[in-house]
Amino acid sequence: MGYTLQQITLQLNIMMDISELLRQRRSSRDFLAEPLAPGLLDKILEDAMQSPSWSNTQPYRLAVASGPTRDALAQELKSNYLEISKLQRAPKWRQLLAFLTNKSMPSNDYKQALVYPAELQKRRLKTAQGLYGLLGIKRHDTQKRDQQMARNFEFFGAPTAIFFFAHKGLGVYSVLDVGILLQSIMLAAEARGVSSCAQGALALWRKPLDQYFDIPKEYKLLCGLSLGYASEHQVNSYSPGRISHQDLMLAERS
Repeated sequence: MGYTLQQITLQLNIMMDISELLRQRRSSRDFLAEPLAPGLLDKILEDAMQSPSWSNTQPYRLAVASGPTRDALAQELKSNYLEISKLQRAPKWRQLLAFLTNKSMPSNDYKQALVYPAELQKRRLKTAQGLYGLLGIKRHDTQKRDQQMARNFEFFGAPTAIFFFAHKGLGVYSVLDVGILLQSIMLAAEARGVSSCAQGALALWRKPLDQYFDIPKEYKLLCGLSLGYASEHQVNSYSPGRISHQDLMLAERS
């Protein structure tokens, strides 16, 4: 069966749009306070729900925070982080006491990596050095580094935050499907002029979310996503680059 010129043109336009979206998407780290236009988030999520999943189980749930809920969560999460960052430099006995009594201690569902494999650590460090270098934050300036890290927990000023939960029953496959959904949301947002930043840091505290959302116990907090209109701050121009797809290809055995 042949294709008409109109069908071929449409196919090329779709390919060009996807290619452009993948290349222009950035992790924005400074947002305008302007809320998303009414109904815009629904359109983004409707598109993203076309994502494939394991046997079409769609093993995820979303908690969308905006308005007063967003503000309350930002205040509590940021406060928790600042408290923990102080404890990291405190004597061991105080850290132990805090572990037993402090409500600010992390309540994450998934263990977050503290030690990175050497191969991956090199990429992580290169990304961090580039970002902090752009912001003029020196390596040993712990105060400014803490301030920048704390911005994660106020969603970099974004008016909307989405928290992603994976059903524990499918193990890593639920996590895989959340990743697919997350990418779809970011691309659907980018297509509508909405910027985003995926954040593992937003999974450090589950308890505050339980106060504001009715989350089934079988769903585990995996990550968060800040959504909004990017500001013109220089941080939003940062792109750490990517390795070549050829570097990912495994050599055939001879």
